[in-house]
Amino acid sequence: MSSTDQADVQDNDYVSRAGQKQDPIPVQSDGADVEDPISAETANSDEQLGEINDTSDLAYLILILNVVKDDNDAIDRSNVINERTRGAKPSGGYREPGDEEGLPGPEDGTSSGRQ
Repeated sequence: MSSTDQADVQDNDYVSRAGQKQDPIPVQSDGADVEDPISAETANSDEQLGEINDTSDLAYLILILNVVKDDNDAIDRSNVINERTRGAKPSGGYREPGDEEGLPGPEDGTSSGRQ
């Protein structure tokens, strides 16, 4: 059985050495303790969602719901008519330029080989 078959895999090959700890982002070992910013007592998201009593929380929730609604409206297929959006003017299509279009004429005095 190889070491990667186990669920608890640790790879400490990239841990910062003692002289590199002052680097902007030191690399910690896989087994190092990391401070968890979320308290276990308040980690229940259902409980947190049930406690929307602050007006700023409610305003934020309404904003998120409006963004979701706007996204759903933006991809609503009923807003598309004949492969173009409502109110868009039909385009004339792409016209490929001619071979001589945009090139200087023979009256400018330069030969075609001279650059």
